[in-house]
Amino acid sequence: MSRVSIADRIKLAWQLPRQYLRHCAGRIAIHPLLCPPLPRRKLDRIVIAPQDLRTADPTRASEIYSGRFAFAGKIVVCDGRSPFEMTAPSNDWAEGLLGFGWLRHLRAADSSITRSNARALVNEWIDLQGSWNSVAWRPDILSRRIIVWLTQAPLILEGADVRFYRRFLRNLTRQIRYLRFCAGNAHKGIPRLQARIALTYASLCMASQGRYLNGATRRLIAEIESQVLPDGGHVSRNPGALIELLLDLLPLSQAFTARNVPPPSALQNAIDRMMPMLRFFRHGDGNFALFNGMGPTSPDLIATILAYDDARGLPIANAPHCGYQRLELGAGVVLIDTGRPPPLEVSGEAHAGCLSFEFSVKHQRIVVNCGLPATGKENWRQHVRGTAAHSTATFNGASSCQFVETGVLKRLHNTPIAAGPTTVAIEREDHETEVLMRASHDGYASRFGVVHQRILMLHAGGLRLDGEDCFLPAAGRALPAKMPDQFALRFHLHPSIRANRLAEGRGVMLTMPNKDIWHFTAPEDQVEIEESVYLAGTEGPRRTVQIVIYGHARDVSRVLWSFSQMAPPQTGSRRSRSHEPELPL
Repeated sequence: MSRVSIADRIKLAWQLPRQYLRHCAGRIAIHPLLCPPLPRRKLDRIVIAPQDLRTADPTRASEIYSGRFAFAGKIVVCDGRSPFEMTAPSNDWAEGLLGFGWLRHLRAADSSITRSNARALVNEWIDLQGSWNSVAWRPDILSRRIIVWLTQAPLILEGADVRFYRRFLRNLTRQIRYLRFCAGNAHKGIPRLQARIALTYASLCMASQGRYLNGATRRLIAEIESQVLPDGGHVSRNPGALIELLLDLLPLSQAFTARNVPPPSALQNAIDRMMPMLRFFRHGDGNFALFNGMGPTSPDLIATILAYDDARGLPIANAPHCGYQRLELGAGVVLIDTGRPPPLEVSGEAHAGCLSFEFSVKHQRIVVNCGLPATGKENWRQHVRGTAAHSTATFNGASSCQFVETGVLKRLHNTPIAAGPTTVAIEREDHETEVLMRASHDGYASRFGVVHQRILMLHAGGLRLDGEDCFLPAAGRALPAKMPDQFALRFHLHPSIRANRLAEGRGVMLTMPNKDIWHFTAPEDQVEIEESVYLAGTEGPRRTVQIVIYGHARDVSRVLWSFSQMAPPQTGSRRSRSHEPELPL
């Protein structure tokens, strides 16, 4: 049974009526009687258009011109109708259309036809949904649309007549006014921060909105300080949040400078903290580790963001505030989730992956988590949020966190985490020839009376990773007598690796794409190979396999295992058997 604290229940009791009042106030504020037309002799104007750092594909402009709208893996052919009249095949498709991010593809094509097409589509939206639409005027979608309309203003307004110019600005002002009332209704986390970013953009970019700049900046700073942690991680613990936010915060800082307004120090400090965390989460091949909702990595976006990193320093090793550790030695990199679940309000995307890890050597990822796909996330989200989709231990088939899957909490916070590890103990030792980490969590203590402890040691120039998993009694000297005690240790492999179980059943031979041979060994336990899925590929979900070790904690309280590269045979000399190091207890 999921546990929600009394304080959370009290906050929840006020949240729905407060959101409803904000919504009503916003609807009143954008009523035509309260939105007088712009004076005929005095046009409002967009002073600056911020830079859009997101990548664009000019080849998609011809698809949009022909009436083919492809978002989130779904394609709708309009056949002469407006895309805003079409029935959306999925929620993700509707969000992609109504957020107007596709305008950047039209701008990349840079022709009079694409500019005319952009104006026609914006005009259609104003006709059909510019007064109200329950999806299009949702705070998160509204925020994205305001930002896009401001950044793509040169595309939309170049060559436009006065009538369209006035209509565009009037509707944009109407959207900004509604968002000013309802920004607090956006889901806490990235959507709420993006709402504050959109309102700050509007105050900087539009002549009529300048009087709101101080208030918008103050609320932006408050949101940044509540979401960007001291080590640079995001409060949601999703590495992808850093990418999404930096794509908006970097141009926002430039927009302050363009208006001769000093950027707030809190904004610049947050950017300076987030940049090293980008490098923290990267493997040798440039891809991000798959923790807490991270999906495919876009190399173009990462390269664009890192071009703004003047320091270009090495990634940090310890991120205690967002709850991650990085072990790096020679060619090897190990990234470990050592954090508690994020606060309930921002846990709607968080995973039950405490003590899961990913392991890569040079440009090859070996051990991964399942991750999330770029499209069709709803079909996979609840399956991959569980502990079994991560390279760590499950106990009695349960996840280390408990999710709220029904009721008002689910509606408000997208299936949040109501209970999970409360204590995660961490120790690490860094030496020239090895890096050692000990960690434990109590996510199974209340239900099964067990604490999971994991020890990892990276050595041999990063070409060997030794591990030990222990299942310790949470109280007393032994596990509860009548409690089930089955565990499963899982190591999900990257799909480019071919795995073959060794004959004695205590190891697996791993063949890398470059033909290097690695061994996984568990000298005291039987090893199984089972099916798995890798969801974070740019081409979509891919089949892969996982190494699994099953056991009962009362019979086997400790499991030793290791990944090591097999040295190539040396001609003319006899190779001696390497010594198997023992992990320090």
